[in-house]
Amino acid sequence: MIRHDVIVVGGGPVGNRVASLLAKEYDVLVMEEHSVPGRPMQCTGLISDKVVELSGVKPTILNRLYGANVFLPNGQSIKIRSKEHKGVLIDRSEFDALMASKAEDDGAKHMYSSRFLSHSIRNGSVIAETDKTTIEASMIVGADGHNSVLARTIDNNRPLEYVRGIQADIKHRAEDQDMVNIRTGSETAPGFFSWEIPFGDMTRVGLCTSWSAGPPSVYLKALMKRTGLEDKEIVNKYCGRIPIGGQRRTYADHLLLVGDAACQVKPVSGGGLHPAFLSSYAVAETVAEAFDDNDFSEGSLSVYEKRWKRAAGKELRRGYILRKMYTTMKDNELNRAVDIFSNDDMKNVLGNADIDRPSDLLFRLMKDPKAMMRLMPIMTKAMLRSIL
Repeated sequence: MIRHDVIVVGGGPVGNRVASLLAKEYDVLVMEEHSVPGRPMQCTGLISDKVVELSGVKPTILNRLYGANVFLPNGQSIKIRSKEHKGVLIDRSEFDALMASKAEDDGAKHMYSSRFLSHSIRNGSVIAETDKTTIEASMIVGADGHNSVLARTIDNNRPLEYVRGIQADIKHRAEDQDMVNIRTGSETAPGFFSWEIPFGDMTRVGLCTSWSAGPPSVYLKALMKRTGLEDKEIVNKYCGRIPIGGQRRTYADHLLLVGDAACQVKPVSGGGLHPAFLSSYAVAETVAEAFDDNDFSEGSLSVYEKRWKRAAGKELRRGYILRKMYTTMKDNELNRAVDIFSNDDMKNVLGNADIDRPSDLLFRLMKDPKAMMRLMPIMTKAMLRSIL
């Protein structure tokens, strides 16, 4: 039987970041069911400079985005622009490959085309079964995404909610190359929003919807028609689901969960790299302590949940409150945002928003008495509907 110190299930960017942090001290194996890193690609590729910094690699930047044209359900829009870029667009497949190479440079090993099946605890070790072999280790880390096999081994551990997403890369050069178009409303993307992200002669068009809205492909087709893009050539199409709202527990005997497997996803935007990379450090610290103490029990590993929530939990909690309020808002209430946010002061506040911490925006708006007077009726109704 093959023996390692740590098995990381999932060779995406989060699994490889954990592997990089651990591999300098421990024998780490990254298990990935696909034959190469970065496939299939299920992300917009729009991230912040902070996420690039946390990744430890330098991906190719396809575009820098300075703001957004936000379209309300009635077709009116608000243009929000910053003097500094708010995000960068990367090639996620290349990014994932760079993360895998970095993990190997740091000492991790990879096992591709190997599907994790199950694990058990025997004589103080993890015994992991794959479709090819059996592996023994002291620790196993679940970075196996939204459909995590490891997360399901913990009773009653489903995320509070899933949203469904779909996007397509089309041959179309957008007029505003440094702005993303965001569209809201029940006819466009019920329970979420859509996006049009430019990068040269290509545009990435996509959306997410609440699970109850049905297949998002129907809404994507309608969006393409509404925006005059239905005849454009589709080069690639991606789809998937996103877990949000948190889950009961992210640890068990000899086991830690991280990334989508731990529901460490921003509820407002559906992005997961920032909270997951922050949580990766909590994984590394907790695993190191477990080896030092030779204690891999659930009780010992429970400190991990406190650590990652200290680093990323506040934004996730606040974000889910905002999401619940947003999903209760009616189209006519969203339309009123034009009147509230169209003045220069409000645009300045919106333009300085941090895409990694979107909930901070609400607390900044609360400091503006005029804005709050206008927002309060809408927010109060949304809050009441979200809790009833």
